[in-house]
Amino acid sequence: MHVQLDLTTEIDVKSLEDLPKLKLLMESLNMKINKSKLGRELGVDRRTVDRYLKGNEPSKTRTRKSKIDDLYEVITELLSAESIQTFYYKRVLWEYLKDNHGLECSQSSFRRYISTKPEFQGYFTDGKRIQAVQSVIRFETPLGEQAQFDWKENIKYITNEGEIIYVNVGVLVLGNSRFKSYGLTISKSQSVLMSFLMESFEAFGGVPKTILTDNMKTVMDDHRTEYSKGVINERFEQFAKDCGFEVKPCIAGRPRTKGKVESIMKLLDEIHAYQGKFSYEGLHQFVQTLCERHNQSFNQGNRKIPILALKQEKSHLLPLPRKEIRDSYKIGHRLVKVNPASMITYKSNQYSVPAEYKGKTVGLQVYDDHIHVYYNTDLVAQHRVSSKVLNYKEEHYAEVLSRGMPDYPDINDLAKKNLQAMDEVFKIE
Repeated sequence: MHVQLDLTTEIDVKSLEDLPKLKLLMESLNMKINKSKLGRELGVDRRTVDRYLKGNEPSKTRTRKSKIDDLYEVITELLSAESIQTFYYKRVLWEYLKDNHGLECSQSSFRRYISTKPEFQGYFTDGKRIQAVQSVIRFETPLGEQAQFDWKENIKYITNEGEIIYVNVGVLVLGNSRFKSYGLTISKSQSVLMSFLMESFEAFGGVPKTILTDNMKTVMDDHRTEYSKGVINERFEQFAKDCGFEVKPCIAGRPRTKGKVESIMKLLDEIHAYQGKFSYEGLHQFVQTLCERHNQSFNQGNRKIPILALKQEKSHLLPLPRKEIRDSYKIGHRLVKVNPASMITYKSNQYSVPAEYKGKTVGLQVYDDHIHVYYNTDLVAQHRVSSKVLNYKEEHYAEVLSRGMPDYPDINDLAKKNLQAMDEVFKIE
């Protein structure tokens, strides 16, 4: 008797679902299955191959919807090309949704969710180059020994009124506790820098023994290099002596020397998530809120919470200089109202501003022997501090006259004559 076996001797295994058929074939031929080889060919673990050979396929039950899906449309809008808000990191988007849309999930869960959505993941990866990893020598400083300073410079920000401004954030961080101080400014002048540092020392409750900076012009007259220790600016060196700290500039071209403050710079990119949301004053408050949050968050670098670690470091800081010295370096900021003559008052003397600000409230700062008048973030007038009662800029006075006498043939000539007359009347003997 001739019996022909009805067996399939060739089978194309393209997926895990084909494995049960392969098992039947191999058992019929009394042959063993190489699970490891199958796993390599299918791109899965050999244990997964074993489960499918035994018929244990994954559950067919419905996958539960993620609670983040409720914010899918919000995320889509935030990451769209039409949005002026920018999210450089998934962490920033997570923080924004927590603060403004009631998101309740861990950062790791949120990052995982974004990674599973190609339409969102592409926002964070498209066009980005992977930077080469550079070796970094890690070091820690003793309590009270060091602070590091740097600027987050020229941040382009669109206010809630559509105005484009450029701001800077000064950052001072204590090396041991990682306690931070942030300051939003328009200017990076030496007076602004020293005022910020003095206010930071007061917030810390003391002065660190050394401050590490880069070779900024407000600190160094000549850069420090591998072959030269550089030259510290005379005025800033006096400031350092008055406070008791030593200035330690980094070698030019080596920003990683002050890695503790450099690592904070990317945290401040959260500002871009709020493009178009704040006025300048609101942005200032937001930067302080960021600082408070960062000081209350666990720091991966030293495994501490900065605000708690400051309590230990504070006792090792140098004492603050006398109040008279501190006040001499701090820049006061106050609001004043422009009078009907388009002038503001400082120490009983009056200084002109453009006529368009008549009746408005402006900000007044005095430093470097000059009065600086701001409207929002715009510097609208600047005068040298004077003993004269009336301090008009000719263009300001001519504008005031032209509004009151629109038909006068030669306003500029009249302005000059009137200003000369006023100088004679209010001349100091």
